[in-house]
Amino acid sequence: MRIPAVAIAVAFSGGILLGRGLHLSHGVLGISFLGIFSLLIVGMFFAWSDRLWAAAIFSLLGWIGLGALGIVVASRPLAAEHVLRRIATGQIELRTPLRWYGYLRSEPARLAWGIGLEMELSGVETAEGMIPVSGGMRVGFTPKEGEAALPEVHAGDEVSVLALAKLPLVFRDTGAFDRREYLTQQNIHLLATLRASSLLERISTPPATMGTRLARLRALLRERLDALYPEAPQTAGILRAMLLGDRSLVDQAESVNFQKTGVFHVLVVAGLHVGALAYFLYWLGKRLRLPRTLATVLLLAALFAYIAVVEQRAPVLRAGLMTGIVVLAGFFYRRLEILNSAAVAALVLLVAKPSSAFDTSFQLSFLAIGCIAGVAVPWMERHVQPFDGALHGWRDVTRDGAFSARQVQFRLDLRAAAAALTSRLSARNAKWAEGFGVKALGWSLRGGEMIALSVVLQFGMLPLMARDFHRVTLMGPLANLFAVPLTGVIVPLGFFTLGSAVIVPPIARVLAWPLGWLVALQGYVVAWFAGFAHGSYRIPGPPVWVTVSFFACGIVLAVSLRMELRYGRHVKWLASVGLLLASLVIATYPFPAAEERGALEVDVLDVAQGDSILVISPKGSTLLIDGGGRFAGFRGREEVPGPDPGEEAVSAYLWSRGIQRLDAVALTHAHQDHIGGLKAVLENFQVGRLWLGRETQTPALGQLKKIAEARHIPIEHELRGQSFLWDGVQVDFLWPQIPPEEIAPSAKNNDSLVVRLQYKERSVLLPGDAEKQAEYAMLSETEAGKLHADVLKVGHHGSKNSTMPEFLESVGPQIAIISAGEQNPYGHPSPELLERLRGSGARILRTDQEGAVQVVTDGHSLRVNCFVKCEQVEQEKANAEARR
Repeated sequence: MRIPAVAIAVAFSGGILLGRGLHLSHGVLGISFLGIFSLLIVGMFFAWSDRLWAAAIFSLLGWIGLGALGIVVASRPLAAEHVLRRIATGQIELRTPLRWYGYLRSEPARLAWGIGLEMELSGVETAEGMIPVSGGMRVGFTPKEGEAALPEVHAGDEVSVLALAKLPLVFRDTGAFDRREYLTQQNIHLLATLRASSLLERISTPPATMGTRLARLRALLRERLDALYPEAPQTAGILRAMLLGDRSLVDQAESVNFQKTGVFHVLVVAGLHVGALAYFLYWLGKRLRLPRTLATVLLLAALFAYIAVVEQRAPVLRAGLMTGIVVLAGFFYRRLEILNSAAVAALVLLVAKPSSAFDTSFQLSFLAIGCIAGVAVPWMERHVQPFDGALHGWRDVTRDGAFSARQVQFRLDLRAAAAALTSRLSARNAKWAEGFGVKALGWSLRGGEMIALSVVLQFGMLPLMARDFHRVTLMGPLANLFAVPLTGVIVPLGFFTLGSAVIVPPIARVLAWPLGWLVALQGYVVAWFAGFAHGSYRIPGPPVWVTVSFFACGIVLAVSLRMELRYGRHVKWLASVGLLLASLVIATYPFPAAEERGALEVDVLDVAQGDSILVISPKGSTLLIDGGGRFAGFRGREEVPGPDPGEEAVSAYLWSRGIQRLDAVALTHAHQDHIGGLKAVLENFQVGRLWLGRETQTPALGQLKKIAEARHIPIEHELRGQSFLWDGVQVDFLWPQIPPEEIAPSAKNNDSLVVRLQYKERSVLLPGDAEKQAEYAMLSETEAGKLHADVLKVGHHGSKNSTMPEFLESVGPQIAIISAGEQNPYGHPSPELLERLRGSGARILRTDQEGAVQVVTDGHSLRVNCFVKCEQVEQEKANAEARR
């Protein structure tokens, strides 16, 4: 079957891949365009001459060139007035609050923790005066008890806010989730928190535009939806996500359940939701017996309106474009080829935004369509649908001639089975039983199709799910068997209820009960599947060659299913076996972790304002000290925490190294910036032991111990004076000195677990957040030379109350690493501490500037690498001795 749009879309995408990273001058761009235009003209000439192969080659080369040219043009530098450009060139400093001016893109959004605003920036007032800027800023406001509400503002209003703006949080570690780039794709470049409602001012209210009217309609729909479930906000949150694409009120635990069961797509407005809405409207048009033209126009208008109301987000645009192409193809009586339709949609979106090719959501969307149209549908057409078609008029022998031999045999077997099973029943009961049995068989075939479709999708998306989300879901096919039909009912009923809430509220209140019950049922089903202990697990991303092999086998299988090939049966079997083997490799990840044998490695990760350190022994054993920490949620809404470095940075870094097991995890002390990320670590990895210092009564530590107990992880207490040999590395615990049975009411910096590692001639000191009191105690109680270390992870993120002069002199580090967050509110590292380190001669490395810092030693020399390029340091033994 001919699918020319697929070839063109693939060529254009290949050009985008080839052109990524290229930087061309205007002159070269012009010459390149002329060359590409010439290729297309030559291709058209060959097509006119009926030399189709030559036409195809030149045309595809032209499309490859267009793709490369498109990504080069799209990657041009930011405009001079863009806020990021202003910040990068030093024209705007983000150290102090500034007054920002702009227009509200949307209505103020009610969030779990307060109010959210999105501004299209127009200017900023600095000490030097007003500076025009462009870009987007997201502003959050959490009202305090008794505080006045925000001034009444609406989409389109010109406003000003006085706030301390920040660049979005980014973890500079290999494999870490790039939140800054993620928000940039949404045209959000800065984040700010409004400290008081009086700091927001409305300047003017321009005339309403279509965009602002749609924004107000969107806000009205959200308000009406929330009003239907005042006692069940979580139900309203789920419906917000499923109907309006707003996941801001979905409970985090429930969101994780949807991820574990492979049905998270239910919460993302995309193909499933748009398809369900379109099918409902198509069915309604047929029931109302509307003229074909009118029904098509109304359907397309409804899709356009829905996309406008939900916001022009990429998944909705993709789904709407695909559905629109399918509807138009049906209207013009064109034979529907899903792959061709999907390729046209992909091409339109890539031409509009070439960088979409690198977006995980874009890749997953079209990979799903490829799995359905390329493998599932052809397989079902050959193996399921013939039998489903043979059920029609199965009693009528005269129809047998219209079916294939296999279908005729199926009809004969069906009649024989019906006769045998109903031989003792009356004629009336026999006819009823036969009819019921055939209907049940038909529904079974459709259920089989759904299972086959779900299995194909789970297999097909396995490489990308493992690469980008590090999750293998075994419950997906079964969970989707229940979740997808429920979604198919919830979506049209939800839109009908939502429309009624705007037009006829009493009807909406009646419909809200069955709708809420269906949502609750869906949540219960998802939670039940998520409860299976081994139904979902985390995994490192597969090597590139495995992913390429997987998709190569998948393409061969798709071609063999859709075309009659010589030795086609053998090709299908070989491709299927190759797919199964590649899937097994991806799902089990049998590869060793990336490590350097015979060397001690210490990686100080960038977890923003916090600590997390990975230590790998010369024989490959692993120790993780702390896991960073996240914002623990707003008072009264602790279920709405901030970004989790344990998931987004620490786990991601470990997976990038191919690490699946940690021999030990150590917690220095139970402050949030050290313990917060360990929950994700214990859940994502096999952990051999959990090391604790002093016991405290903090809830975070209690929760961590419960997770350890549930996962059968032994808990060990390490205190001053304990030591052991670990794969040739001497491990000494220098602090704390308090016995573990003395439980403190709260965590303290001076109770930090202090660890010293000695490998041959080189040593590393990791003091957690120990401050001067603990340092002086260690100085007085530790024998001379035992505190010396070539590498020091500076205590308490570079606080002036840590790494005191006497302690620094005793340690005598050559390299001092500071783990601190970019633009952290504590001013870490302090200027006073930095001056002390410079005076000692130690080389200073900072995670807020260099990102993750890796130190590797063979016991003699030291090698340093940074995520953000830093000079490699080779410390010779003679130099080290001279410094001592």
